[in-house]
Amino acid sequence: MLRTPSGHTRQDILDWLKDPAAHFPGPGPGALGERGVSARALAAKLGVPRRTARAHLDLLARLGLLRTRRIRCRTYYRRDEVRIAEVARMFEKGW
Repeated sequence: MLRTPSGHTRQDILDWLKDPAAHFPGPGPGALGERGVSARALAAKLGVPRRTARAHLDLLARLGLLRTRRIRCRTYYRRDEVRIAEVARMFEKGW
């Protein structure tokens, strides 16, 4: 998944979501960490249409690397650190 050309984009997304306050402007301190980042904000950072950003985010969410939270009509994404650590351990063991 991360070795394809799109994989670099997904890896960037995971890196940016590690510290969302540093990469995405937010309404106030602490808000991004709890709520997450919207597909619109991520699409603007990537310079791609929102549909393309959602495709990347949805794939990462289906793999369990991102958690989603719906607030009104928007979905916010944040990293699932426990699942990411599990996947990293699998690759370290030679999966």
